[in-house]
Amino acid sequence: QVHLVESGGGLVQSGGSLRLSCAASGRTFSINTMAWYRQVPGTQRDLVASLSTGGTANYADSVKGRFTISRDNDKNTVYLQMNSLKPEDTAVYYCKYYNRWMNYWGQGTQVTVSS
Repeated sequence: QVHLVESGGGLVQSGGSLRLSCAASGRTFSINTMAWYRQVPGTQRDLVASLSTGGTANYADSVKGRFTISRDNDKNTVYLQMNSLKPEDTAVYYCKYYNRWMNYWGQGTQVTVSS
């Protein structure tokens, strides 16, 4: 089992910044991808950004240039720096830890951007 603990969500004004963190513990794997998804109630959960242990990063078009994903492999922790936040970024943000054999989700952290 892999346990994920997310932190860093909250309320911020439009144009502001937040930094999310997700720490993985338990039976972690040396090769994995950590990612951030977000979900608005009543809609599907969408990929925001992902980053593999090899350094391959992917971003949703809506966040390119504003969000940056990074990770500390020694700490099994992934970060999401979110700048120039917009009201449409409001959602519950979920951390995902996965490889070809398994995947795990965090409990989610609320991000609210006021206009």
